[in-house]
Amino acid sequence: MTEQLPSDPVSVDVILPLAKSEDESARLKAVGRKLKVHPARIKGLRLTKHSIDARKPEIKVQLRFDVGVDETLPPESEISVQLPTLKKGSRDVIIVGSGPAGMFAALTAIEKGWRPIVLERGKDASARRFDLAPILRHGKVIEDSNYCFGEGGAGTFSDGKLYTRATKRGPVRKVYETFVAHGAPPQILIDSHPHIGSNLLPNVVKAIRQSIIDAGGEVRFGSKVTDFLLEGNRIKGVVINGDEELGAAAVILATGHSARDVYELLRRKEILMEQKAFAVGVRIEHPQPLIDSLQYHFDRGIERSRLLPAASYSLATKIRGRGVHSFCMCPGGFVVPAATENDEVVVNGMSLSKRDSPFANSGMVVTVEPDDVTTFEGEHGILAGIAFQKDLEQVAKKAGGGGQVAPAQRVIDFLAKRDSNKLPETSYKPGLNPARLDQLMPAFVVERMIEGLQLFGRKMRGYITEEANLIGFETRTSSPVRIPRDPGSLQHPEISGLYPCGEGAGFAGGIVSAALDGMKCAEALE
Repeated sequence: MTEQLPSDPVSVDVILPLAKSEDESARLKAVGRKLKVHPARIKGLRLTKHSIDARKPEIKVQLRFDVGVDETLPPESEISVQLPTLKKGSRDVIIVGSGPAGMFAALTAIEKGWRPIVLERGKDASARRFDLAPILRHGKVIEDSNYCFGEGGAGTFSDGKLYTRATKRGPVRKVYETFVAHGAPPQILIDSHPHIGSNLLPNVVKAIRQSIIDAGGEVRFGSKVTDFLLEGNRIKGVVINGDEELGAAAVILATGHSARDVYELLRRKEILMEQKAFAVGVRIEHPQPLIDSLQYHFDRGIERSRLLPAASYSLATKIRGRGVHSFCMCPGGFVVPAATENDEVVVNGMSLSKRDSPFANSGMVVTVEPDDVTTFEGEHGILAGIAFQKDLEQVAKKAGGGGQVAPAQRVIDFLAKRDSNKLPETSYKPGLNPARLDQLMPAFVVERMIEGLQLFGRKMRGYITEEANLIGFETRTSSPVRIPRDPGSLQHPEISGLYPCGEGAGFAGGIVSAALDGMKCAEALE
């Protein structure tokens, strides 16, 4: 005789073969076996977690359900964000940057009773779309409105990956629920590797902006911070576009890793910064059906099951003290131009929500330590890492041959250190120019990347193929600089009232961790 179960919902994990994973009767039977109850007693199943285990040829699906035994499940509570309306006289906090760190800092500031004034150098998400066309069609970068700058930051026109290991940094679930409350698909609350997609993210960030405004906050576009207003060792506000002074009780600096003029401003003001490790490399692009066949263990040419998403991968190793790893893998995606100035070529990846492009791409990068950029220190000092990045980006511009055309090399030719006479098809719209990437990148990067790719080719048989392109260069993986902060107050150790935040300050690496850091900094306001 089985033990009587309480009528409250219980959480149950089950594993089903892929073919049966969406079959309701198979789900009921599996849950019944796990709970040792007859399936007829199960009056409700609500899926709360979904992940695919493709490590073996027989693909399994791991499912977590809330289960109602003998009674139906209570209805799901509506996901919404209820912000208080700010009162007159609320203290102002300037938030520099409208990426995830800035947006979530603004939402949290409102919850604490502070009035956020979000300053964004670029345009709103709708206008920003139009500024991408000149980059893609004519190779012309609009320097304050591009894939990096504008509402939502670099994440707006990226894959919108939300997967993070930063669970110890704060309430990841709250970040997901905030996105859902502003229009993101509820599926992100269930999938083990959630993503929103570049076609959906602009409307999500616009909705977050509206929530900030409706509560009494302010969001200003075309507002580039060009100076800090300092009084002794305290920040009192900022200068916008070279002439407008704006005061506030605190400033959260959430500018992202590509706002190089902000680092120059900090250096000019003699505000403490630190060098840190970062990574540079290439985008590696394969046909998506090839990656599907490798990851899902079927022969090339067999169509992927509709129950399977476009396959992804994660590869990492360490070679002679430097990491070599895939970065920001975009299944069913596109390689895009991410330059912020017209004298450089930078590449990144993005995917739409359906991830239905015929290509898969990923960053393939090598760690760069401060010791690797000493040749730039004489001229650039603490910003030597940024100078190293910029130098590589300008090399790519020259090797591309004009506009945003990128230099590229077949992976097999890169490994053999030879010319690529012809390149495979690509998703990169500005176009590719065959070039010897093995000669253009620093030797310490090239040699480690060669060894890393050879190792990854043994792990994923078929990964090294004449169908794969290497496209140069992926340089903006993270900031080469950290803007330090006191671990308790989160304020800069030398400038009170200044809160370094997010990726640009060196405290995050991706949408979710940046959002969490924005929340953390706003919580610390005093």
